[in-house]
This record gives sequence, C-alpha cells and structure tokens, in this order.
Amino acid sequence: MKILVIEDDQRVAELIQRGLEEQGFELSLAYDGLSGKKLALNNDYDLVITDVILPKLDGLDLCKEIRKTKPELPILMLTALGTTDDKVEGFDAGADDYLTKPFEMRELLVRIRALLKRSNGKMNSIGFILKYDDLEMNLKTLNVKRKDIAISLTPKEFKLLEYMLQNTERVLSRTEIAEKVWDMHFDTGTNFIDVYINYLRKKIDKDFDKKLIHTKSGMGFILKAE
Repeated sequence: MKILVIEDDQRVAELIQRGLEEQGFELSLAYDGLSGKKLALNNDYDLVITDVILPKLDGLDLCKEIRKTKPELPILMLTALGTTDDKVEGFDAGADDYLTKPFEMRELLVRIRALLKRSNGKMNSIGFILKYDDLEMNLKTLNVKRKDIAISLTPKEFKLLEYMLQNTERVLSRTEIAEKVWDMHFDTGTNFIDVYINYLRKKIDKDFDKKLIHTKSGMGFILKAE
C-alpha cells in the first residue's frame, strides 16, 4: 500500500514515515501543499495523509484539488484544530477522516486501515444505483437526484446519504453514524453529525412536500417516506 504524507513539520512527517514503514507501508513525503498536490495527481496512491495548515497551498484547498480528479482517493486530515467547525470544514473540502494532533501511532493505524478497507471494498464493487421513494443515488457516477432534479452534495454529505440509503426505514444513532460514516468514535461534546443531517435536509427535503429525513428524539435519525 502506497501512502502520501503531506506535512510541513519535518519531524512529525518523519515520525509518521518511520511508524508506517515499520507496518509495511510504502511512503512518499511532501513538505508543502503544492508539492503534495503534484505528487498526488501524478502518482497512484492508496491514501493521502495531509496537514491542514501548509505552506504554498493549505490542506483544505489541496483536498478540493485532489477531489476534482481523484474523487475515490481516501484523504485523512491531521490538524491541531479540533472544533466542530474545523471538522465540518475539513469534511466539506472532501476529507474522509479527521485526526486531531497530538495522536498516537496506533490510532493513526486504525484510521488508515479503516479507510483502506472501505476504499478497497468500494473500488472492487460494480457501480449501481441506490433508490428510495423518489430519491436516487448512482454510486458509479456519484450523481444524486430527486424527482429527476439534480442535487449537489459534498463528499461527506454523499457518504452520509449513501449510508442512510443503505439502511432505509431504520433508526441510525449518532454513534453508529460516527463509526460507519466517519470511522470514529462519537464525541458527545460535538454536534457535527447533527450539522450534516441539517445540511442534507436542506438539500434533500427543503424544496419537496414529502420529507424523507426525520429525527427520532433521543434515538437518532431515519430515512423514511412520511
């Protein structure tokens, strides 16, 4: 497995490199956003790990650039910024997961393996359509529409809706969503899952009479035609 690490702190980058190479991964390093972008777009990697605050091109803009041409490439963001707003901004830019510094190497490894496992499963599957009521998602083209009206979603909104479409008419707890969509343990001190549910509601339900996304008080959320 080939991993690209983009981190301007050389000490941190080399610590990550050493820890991952001991686990059998092949590493490439970049110390600024522009160099990282060039490597990411011109080479084949199984995963990109990037800091948010980088010289020449910050991690958020770098993530957006990668997503334009490699929408399936898993991206893990590393940052000292750990508020809900920071996480939402990272996910909106296209990150698949978000790890706050400082972190332990074993936690980084857990996140990496979860992303690679999910990515490999998706890459090996044949493109198909998820459909519920008048809502349709194409996993091959990444298009979403309702009543034939195209709906534009961020990468994280897409993954959240994908999971809900795979589990229709079943209440999904915040803990389950955090683990299955974000590959992380749910932090009760943050509300970013509620934030993304609200984002989806505005795009999926706001302009339609029939509402599909519902909150079950004290339990979680459900995709159901009511």
